[in-house]
Amino acid sequence: MTKLRFILLLSVALRVLAALYMGDEVVSLPGTADQVSYHNLALRVLAGHGFTFGETWWPVTAAGAPTAHWSYLYTLYLVSVYAIFGPNPLFARLIQAVIVGLLQPFLAYRLGDQIRSAYQVPGVVQPRWENLPLLAAGITAIYVYFVYYAGTLMTEPFYLTAVIAGLTLTIALARRLPEQGYWKLALGLGLTLSMAVLLRQLFLLVIPFIFLWLGISTYRRHAWRQGLVSIGIAVVMLILSILPITMYNYTRFNRFVLLNTNAGYAFFWANHPIYGTRFRPASEMGMTYQELVPFELRQLDEAALDQELLKQGVQFVLDDPVRYIWLSLSRIPAYFKFWPDPASNLLSNVSRVTSFALFLPFMFYGLLRSFINLARSSKESLFVRPPFPAILLYLFILVYTAIHVLSWAQIRYRLPVDTILIVFAALAISDLGILITNWVERRNSDEWESGAALAMNEIKHEAVERPRH
Repeated sequence: MTKLRFILLLSVALRVLAALYMGDEVVSLPGTADQVSYHNLALRVLAGHGFTFGETWWPVTAAGAPTAHWSYLYTLYLVSVYAIFGPNPLFARLIQAVIVGLLQPFLAYRLGDQIRSAYQVPGVVQPRWENLPLLAAGITAIYVYFVYYAGTLMTEPFYLTAVIAGLTLTIALARRLPEQGYWKLALGLGLTLSMAVLLRQLFLLVIPFIFLWLGISTYRRHAWRQGLVSIGIAVVMLILSILPITMYNYTRFNRFVLLNTNAGYAFFWANHPIYGTRFRPASEMGMTYQELVPFELRQLDEAALDQELLKQGVQFVLDDPVRYIWLSLSRIPAYFKFWPDPASNLLSNVSRVTSFALFLPFMFYGLLRSFINLARSSKESLFVRPPFPAILLYLFILVYTAIHVLSWAQIRYRLPVDTILIVFAALAISDLGILITNWVERRNSDEWESGAALAMNEIKHEAVERPRH
């Protein structure tokens, strides 16, 4: 535990330094444009203007008009901090840097431990991955992207934490059933899933797959009743967290808006015919995203415009599905980008190369290694008994990646996947450590045997040449 405490302290220290570097000023750093919006929106709420902006704002929201484009939960976090400490962004940065600095590596440790212990069952190959949990925590602590975003006034820090917490609790719940007290884990799962959804509504598309894995796992453990109860608890908590926002949105827009008004804008912009079959930033085409919005629709309020743009985005796909397929495939490099780009500034390139690019080979090897071990597992242990957590992680990586490849791809949207890939990178580094240790031990053993043989030869030689008395 001493090593884990050191990792947690290092994680907090690095994130606090990032927060101090960003300081009390809110500006648009690379990949952080949203923090300007969250800061200004929180100030408007504090001033009594509600969730509005004082001027025309992104995407095309009129001054003083209601907005639901931004996470209510994160905005209220900033409002709470500003109400206590004054409108000082540095306090908000430091608070979240400490919170996620502790939670992210700790949850990576727990998730790594679940992966490691899943192999320790009869009929399953049992590699020596004792250091896997600590390695997962250590990589998470120093991963540059996580350190960088920990100090930004955006949903990323808490969202990444909620995602890994949700997956960790899902696995813990599946392994706990049918023991008593499982409902506490179910409540924790419902809470973390609700937080993830309130921070980014897109996570709603992932939740059915999480419940699917949990349902299969509990069925295979002959605990399907407790599994259904657990899923029911989580669903009720999700409804209770979403319903007040939906009702609030209806009073403001006079129409149904589940959580936020951003899905339509994103899908419309991501699949506009102007791209052809190659996805790229609008700036490369000499225009802004706002200019792509039809002029005749701009008089609509934010919610109505979002829904209309979603219809048009879907129509783009239906009009030319082949183009949509090629366009989606072109988003894969943008999503998994790991190489330096002359169009990016120095900070972006350094962050990319020292995080994703550095650990990508280990992530790939770890995924492959884990899958091979899973394939060698006995049929009885393939899904559960105990439930095999790697399958849930594979599922999350595939589903979350597919969502963004089919809609909108940016590097920061891949970061939730990075939180899981890091566990597989830790697996690979653990294997590497075992390989090096075995090589050193074998070399030392060979040297000892060679030395012993040489010594015996010298003794024999002396015995032959020693004169007899």
